Amino acid sequence: MCNRLPPGRPLKLLIMSNLRNKVQLIGNVGQEPSTTKLDNGKKVARLSLATNENYKNSKGEKIQSTDWHTVVAWGKTAEIIENYVSKGKEIAVEGKLTSRSYEDKEGVKRYVTEVLASEILLLGGKA
Repeated sequence: MCNRLPPGRPLKLLIMSNLRNKVQLIGNVGQEPSTTKLDNGKKVARLSLATNENYKNSKGEKIQSTDWHTVVAWGKTAEIIENYVSKGKEIAVEGKLTSRSYEDKEGVKRYVTEVLASEILLLGGKA
């Protein structure tokens, strides 16, 4: 059965393939970002980003919960972080989620999920 829109209403289609892995976060940088220049000359920056959510519990009390995200950026985005982002700064990040594994010093396999930033927007005043 085909659902029909009322006459005069435009049909808007979303192409879901463009929305598969996209992350947008606004938060505050938790500690000074680290930037590393690799042997091939590329730069990579890492930072921790705190995002807050406010809600009321069943008693009507206001609750704030904080989530921490690891953000990784390469190239020009890493340079922007290196030059302009510091602890406490409010930023907006757009990118995608990535997962990877590595072996720690004790030989234990660890898994991490990170935000691979494609864009950074500086918000608020100086931190």
